[in-house]
Amino acid sequence: MKKLLFSLSLLVGSVSAVQAQSDVSLGLKVGGTLSSYAGKQATNDKSLVGFHGGGFANIGLTDLFAFQPEIIYSQKGAKSSSSDLTTRLSYLDVPLAFHVNADGLFFEAGPQVGFLLAAQNKTGNTSTDVKSLLNTVDFGYLFGLGYQRKSGLGIGLRYNGGFTNIPKAVTTGSVTVQDNIRNSAFQLYLTYSFY
Repeated sequence: MKKLLFSLSLLVGSVSAVQAQSDVSLGLKVGGTLSSYAGKQATNDKSLVGFHGGGFANIGLTDLFAFQPEIIYSQKGAKSSSSDLTTRLSYLDVPLAFHVNADGLFFEAGPQVGFLLAAQNKTGNTSTDVKSLLNTVDFGYLFGLGYQRKSGLGIGLRYNGGFTNIPKAVTTGSVTVQDNIRNSAFQLYLTYSFY
């Protein structure tokens, strides 16, 4: 929780510090997520459709480059292809995207940290809270492209992947087992920028 508050404070402080600059626009984004898992033990999973939405500050550094910190609620997870099990993970993601702009068209890449808010396994009509079995911080990366002006509507497509394994390591006696399962998500979204 302290890490989450620190990240939010850092983002708000960064936005407040640069808001006096003339090349800063705030905005909202919302869209769909198609997520699954990546890694050696993620072989029997199907994609799961989810939702994401939140806010951003686009900070123009030059005519060509911009920095865009965001705070995004994001649903991730996957369906098992061998059973009726669906895992839904809810994150508060804090992407730090660096944009290369070309007259509205942009390409983006950067790091991302996600804070696990909730985790549910669902089989039939039965849901089970599994948050205690999972790592609560997910370090990852993003890259994408889109079209976004300093004000008005925009559209984008982004991939974000995790470096952190989703399940916690399990130790039994002197043996520790760590499953190699990470988040993998495509996000298609609309934005609205206020200049």
